[in-house]
Amino acid sequence: MDKKKVNQIFQENVVVVFLIALCIFFGVANNNFFSSTNVINLTSQMCINALLASGLTYVIILGGIDISVGSQIALAGVAAATIGIKFFPNMGYGTALLVLIGTALVMGLITGLIIGFFIAYLNVVPMICTLAMLSVLRGVAYIFTGGGPVTGLPTTFACLGAKRLIVTESFPNGMIPTNVIFTVIVVLLMHLLLTKTVYGRHVFAVGSNKTVAHLAGINVKRVILVAHTLCAITACMAGVVTCSKLQNGQPNTGEGYEMFAIASTVLGGTSLAGGRGSVARAMFGVAIIAVINNGMNLLNISAYWQKVVIGAIILLAVALDMAQQQRKKA
Repeated sequence: MDKKKVNQIFQENVVVVFLIALCIFFGVANNNFFSSTNVINLTSQMCINALLASGLTYVIILGGIDISVGSQIALAGVAAATIGIKFFPNMGYGTALLVLIGTALVMGLITGLIIGFFIAYLNVVPMICTLAMLSVLRGVAYIFTGGGPVTGLPTTFACLGAKRLIVTESFPNGMIPTNVIFTVIVVLLMHLLLTKTVYGRHVFAVGSNKTVAHLAGINVKRVILVAHTLCAITACMAGVVTCSKLQNGQPNTGEGYEMFAIASTVLGGTSLAGGRGSVARAMFGVAIIAVINNGMNLLNISAYWQKVVIGAIILLAVALDMAQQQRKKA
């Protein structure tokens, strides 16, 4: 194998190498990092960001962005909590699951279609549109709740966010978090949709060149509309999982989450210029962000420094992406 081939393989898998290096570093720095309890907590902590990144991948491949996902988390959470309290105060596990998933689908469909319509059919710049929706949706969540949390939910409401399956002697409360199972299913479906369907091929075609895609007979506006709807649905899924985990709906939930999701997606190799990306590889970015946060917490490093590190990683990832784009043009 020649040197050029080795360099190419390394460049394609640098994220995986970086993730392994981080795990080794934190494992050496703190003996608890690789403990079974911490590993389970780490996978559970990844869920919200993984759901967000799976939807954002579609939008970023199209050359767009959605910074309103944090507000969508809050709105979906307070909506699910309100529906649960008002209409199903004594709900069982089955009803709770239907309320949570049903609310996420409906809220995601509504917000996604609104955002997608403005961007695809009214040609509003994605950054401006989603910045406006970030404020609108957050405001609606506060108005809806009067500024306070929605509490008083039954314990069954925790079925999607705080319950665990497979009880053992070492884990009397269960070993596998239900939010991990749910997230794996959603992420897998999003991955298959992008890689195994005609719509997925259309996403890459539109992201690479909208004009050529249009001339090839692809309905560009519809592709963009559906992508933003999928992004909103996964964001609302993250919202109801958070609501289920906290067992209440809070209008301030999800603030700043969009930065972690965008960082994870770009770290996973999704190009901000559009045309390239992968849901599966975005999960490596999600893992990197989770490992950094978890490891720094174990080392008692201030949360303020965590923000600095995440911001620096975003800047570095974007710089590397832009440099790669320049090399391809040259």
